[in-house]
Amino acid sequence: MTTTAPLTGVRVLDFTHVLAGPFCTRLLADLGADVVRVESTKHPDYPWPSGYVAPDGRHASYLNTNRNKRSIAIDLKQEAGKDIALRLAQSADVIAENFSAGVLERLGLGYEKLRKSNPGIIYLSMSGYGHSGPRSDWTSMNMNLQGYSGLMTVTGAEGDPPTAISNSWNDYVGGLHACFAVQQALTQRNITNQGARLDLSQFECSASMIGPLLLASALNGTVPPRLGNRSLEVAPQGVYRCAGKDQWCAISVQNDEQWQALLRVIGDAAWGSDARFASVQGRREHHDEIDQHIEAWTKKRPHKAAEALLKSGGVCAERVRRIDDLMSDSVSTTVFHKMDEPRVGTMLTTALPFNYSTGPLPEPRSAPSLGEQTEEVLRDWLKLPDQEIHSLQEKGALV
Repeated sequence: MTTTAPLTGVRVLDFTHVLAGPFCTRLLADLGADVVRVESTKHPDYPWPSGYVAPDGRHASYLNTNRNKRSIAIDLKQEAGKDIALRLAQSADVIAENFSAGVLERLGLGYEKLRKSNPGIIYLSMSGYGHSGPRSDWTSMNMNLQGYSGLMTVTGAEGDPPTAISNSWNDYVGGLHACFAVQQALTQRNITNQGARLDLSQFECSASMIGPLLLASALNGTVPPRLGNRSLEVAPQGVYRCAGKDQWCAISVQNDEQWQALLRVIGDAAWGSDARFASVQGRREHHDEIDQHIEAWTKKRPHKAAEALLKSGGVCAERVRRIDDLMSDSVSTTVFHKMDEPRVGTMLTTALPFNYSTGPLPEPRSAPSLGEQTEEVLRDWLKLPDQEIHSLQEKGALV
């Protein structure tokens, strides 16, 4: 059984590039929207080398982030190209862009102009610091945003230099917030018949993710501690070395009952009556001593064996897995799907990590090559005859 994807029929004209914007529009495409990427051979968007490059230059990041989309190649510096982009925008439900402030306005594709001919348009602008305020002209990258938002000073442990979260955290968090905003605007449009301008700041997305720390600091007048793998709420908690090369087990003892369970598993029931460890506070104060004791036990066992013994005993514990471990276990998870990639072959990709009770979403389609569906999109969205398409190609407007 196949369900109708929730955004079926929604048209998204995608001017985004690199990662934050394309991740947002990929989520929309996964949910059934017809997402058309506007690209150009003069400025191809094959970002972030990530360990694999397809024969046509697309990186693994591009293959994963731009699946389920179509691509049209337009030269926006030509008047004929601008006109085609404008006509596409007039028939779209959503415009998505993550250029610096003012770029699309200078191309004649700004919100104020488009809303006159398409009052229902939902216009998403994604930038590092938003399109208004004193930082609107700042250039941003993931690393800078993590630093400026304060995120890098609440990761890692005390004494470490500021530590970034890898894998372009800000881009993914920004894209996720943007997808949520677009869906809310589409829902509101169904009620009001009016579109909306969505101005998203990736800096503010990052700051919002550490909201509890900001609130606590404001109320207490203190800087939040850098906890590394530990916690203020539970103890012991950490990652413990196991037998074998670079094998580890993550353990998080959530309450007094699990503390007693841990002691039974590792054979130290006598510690259960030690007043020093009777409370979370006491265990936090003696964390170093407890860690040494736990690791003396884990180091004698492979991580799978340690995990099995701890879990069967009622302790929250999982072995630390590498990427290849995840891939080998992909058949048992929702998030992995096999995707037919004509230029690469069948490949594993990540999908939306949830299911609909009415049936699965359509299987993912491969990411397009640059301009692969140019003629198809012009026929579908604008009903252009072949003669006009060929004329645009001769003028160099479609490149």
